[in-house]
Amino acid sequence: MKISRSEYYYHKRHRTNAYKEDNRKLDVDILRIYNESKKRYGSPKIHQMLEKEGKYVSKKRVGKRMRFLKIKSCIVKKYKPASSSKQVNSEGKENLLNQEFEVDELRTKMVSNITYIYVKNYGWTYLATVEDLCSRAIIGYSYGKTIDAELVIEAIKNAQTKGKFKEQAIFHSDLGSQYTSNKVEKYLKELGLRHSYSEKGYPYDNACMESFNAILKKEEVNLKEYETFEEAKMALFEFIEGWYNRKRIHSAIEYQIPYDIERMSA
Repeated sequence: MKISRSEYYYHKRHRTNAYKEDNRKLDVDILRIYNESKKRYGSPKIHQMLEKEGKYVSKKRVGKRMRFLKIKSCIVKKYKPASSSKQVNSEGKENLLNQEFEVDELRTKMVSNITYIYVKNYGWTYLATVEDLCSRAIIGYSYGKTIDAELVIEAIKNAQTKGKFKEQAIFHSDLGSQYTSNKVEKYLKELGLRHSYSEKGYPYDNACMESFNAILKKEEVNLKEYETFEEAKMALFEFIEGWYNRKRIHSAIEYQIPYDIERMSA
């Protein structure tokens, strides 16, 4: 073959291991997807993103490579504000949703909730959100310094701009005083929405909204220290509109992106 014995043995000793080379390329892709998600994705979602790119490897192998690279999804202990001891009157407030979270049409079932966000130069601030159960997109939200009925109404108004509500659509919330206020009840009736309520002290009735709040805290709020209200407001806008609705894949909708479903179903 016209090559020297020494050259033959050199290449034999230093030949490329195909499996190691595949791992090297896989590591590059994993790190790229991980950094594009701002270190939010774990192995299940990175595995799904690789498949979307036509790169088929097992979920177990992705997890193993992530351990080798010493990377993992952000995990932060959640802060839970003390619950109010105020008595809630649940008489006549029916649970129309009844944990039936699957729906095929936009604007037929929506859920809402308020979560607390701490700002250093002010204290507690509040985010009210409205989620469509078909697309799992946050279609409306309102961020403010006071927790009142107007915060909820503003979130619903913003949701209206994303598409007309179906007739007799369900709007589900907990029994918080903001949601049971006369202002909110009247406004929902004017819109032709049926108000559904979670059972008192039973968050599973609003599990989708609780899930969003947990993701928001885990992937954004608990990783930052907001100095000002305006800084927090911009960060929430970027998270909801720039990441959660338009880029983040969701297991509940078969690893699709909420706004892709919004566009396809509109």
